[in-house]
Amino acid sequence: QVQLVESGGGLVQPGGSLRLSCEYSGLTSDYYAIGWFRQAPGKEREGISCINSKETIPYYADSVKGRFTISIDNAKNTVYLQMIGLKPADTAVYYCALARDITLVAHEYEYWGQGTQVTVSS
Repeated sequence: QVQLVESGGGLVQPGGSLRLSCEYSGLTSDYYAIGWFRQAPGKEREGISCINSKETIPYYADSVKGRFTISIDNAKNTVYLQMIGLKPADTAVYYCALARDITLVAHEYEYWGQGTQVTVSS
């Protein structure tokens, strides 16, 4: 059974940084993609970054490019999202999810974590 667990969310001041982790288990293939999504109250879920297990080439939405960095540790089955220069507009529940291939389209992802809250406020 595939499971994904996010951690690392919290309250941070504007301009601050956080690192989110997504630990996954139960995979039956060594080729997969992990994506990060976020959803703010009253807004649609937004795909912000993804990476695959082989080429490990990262992809970013324009809204986070230059501020967020995704990385993968295949040995630990963990994907990280390093976030710097956080803004109040980054406040959301952040989810990681697993797909068969690289995409930022939410419905392409088959498995989801429970989410972790990130709040950027002074």
